[in-house]
Amino acid sequence: MEIHTIDELKQALRDFSARRDWDQFHTPKNLAMALIVEAAELVEQFQWLSPEESMDPDPQRREAVALEMADVLIYLVRLADRLDIDLLEAAGRKMVLNARKYPARLVRGRADMAARPETDP
Repeated sequence: MEIHTIDELKQALRDFSARRDWDQFHTPKNLAMALIVEAAELVEQFQWLSPEESMDPDPQRREAVALEMADVLIYLVRLADRLDIDLLEAAGRKMVLNARKYPARLVRGRADMAARPETDP
């Protein structure tokens, strides 16, 4: 299946869910929980690897990572669709907020700023 845009993916997921009568189960709560499970499965692919190993996974691990990333994306897009959230618009707004919060001149090359938890401005 070829999908080229988020809107195409959103429609494909709607169709997939409708054909299986799964909309009743795709509540925001359930989708968010499924999303975090898939994110944990993605993390598991990198557990015990060195930073260098994580940068160049072997072909089998790379494919497993790709499929876990796809699961995360699928649940995220489905959740956004169910809540009528435009992910690209929200990502654009968040990038503006992050640029204000982390000015390049102040945080360039600083890992302590990259890993800083969210705080109110």
